[in-house]
Amino acid sequence: MQHQSKLPNVGTTIFTVMSALAKEHNAINLSQGFPNYPSSKKLNNLVSNAMNNGYNQYAPMAGNLDLRLAISNKYQLLYKSTYHPEKEITVTAGATQAIYTIISAFVRHGDEVIIFKPAYDCYQPAIEVNGGKTISIQLSAPNYKVNWEEVASKITSKTKMIVINTPHNPSGTIWAKDDMLQLQKLTKDTNIIVLSDEVYEHIIFDGEQHQSVCLFDNLKQRSFITASFGKTFHNTGWKIGYCCAPETLMTEFRKVHQFNVFSVNHPAQKGIADYMQDTETYLGLNDFFQQKRDLFLNLISESRFKFQPSQGTYFQVLDYSEITDEHDVDFAKRLTKAFKIASIPLSVFNEEGKDDKVLRFCFAKTDETLVKASEILCKI
Repeated sequence: MQHQSKLPNVGTTIFTVMSALAKEHNAINLSQGFPNYPSSKKLNNLVSNAMNNGYNQYAPMAGNLDLRLAISNKYQLLYKSTYHPEKEITVTAGATQAIYTIISAFVRHGDEVIIFKPAYDCYQPAIEVNGGKTISIQLSAPNYKVNWEEVASKITSKTKMIVINTPHNPSGTIWAKDDMLQLQKLTKDTNIIVLSDEVYEHIIFDGEQHQSVCLFDNLKQRSFITASFGKTFHNTGWKIGYCCAPETLMTEFRKVHQFNVFSVNHPAQKGIADYMQDTETYLGLNDFFQQKRDLFLNLISESRFKFQPSQGTYFQVLDYSEITDEHDVDFAKRLTKAFKIASIPLSVFNEEGKDDKVLRFCFAKTDETLVKASEILCKI
């Protein structure tokens, strides 16, 4: 049987490749972005309580109402921004499902979608499988700053959507207020939708503030926010996320969502809703992860790797240009096999595989793991 692939250029993700290689060679896995420590025992107990108290059948299609109320309260607390819990918030099977559903709901054949590379690898396939055309804007190491004149030059009558990501995976950079104002200026008086991937909103360092699209009135009117409880509460395997948007946009989102997954894990939703009643569960994450970032960077300060401290996310990019001129994929694989430490090469996220000689390391690990990993990196 023969068929023509809708995604002929898509293979196995680099995350799967590097994690499998780490397992094969018994390497410390700082590649895939998941913690190697347990999620909160309190949260686990709250989810168990939800199961024992009957939350075992379908949740409402839009999500458990207690959780949507908790999300709504969080946006009011952090950003003084209002999302109606019944009309403007939907709980999803992780942020990736939210992103795919947003793109599926709005992108038609021939529509153009602007993304910034290095880009998380789920954006482009979702655009292309829905018949859209990806318009890439390449950012450069080490600062990954946006050239807004270039963005303006890429906007056409076919531009349907712009996908942004701050804090940014994989670079660990954040957008400044001026970036958001520039985006707002460029999209004002257009029909362009903004998809803002904000899954690391609670992991920002050195006293900086997260610049959410909901802080900017005109941007908010045209934007979806996608977020991840897996990233926030150290349980990526639960695959619980959500999205927020004005009612007119959310109505279209739910038309696709209800026939895609309909609803997601009910007891986990209820447990998270109860857990979020204590706001410190998410407000304390910046300090928690900054301690890990600072530990990791202090431990590798004498290594031959160069770096600018991560501004957000739980990823640190390391420049290896003074160590070798190997292609980053080759070097990442050699580190895994020979030195027993796995990372992610950034060229796989870039336009035409642009190789800046940098690797991404995840520091959402126990201090013991970070110490062992740093000892290896200092020997390279």
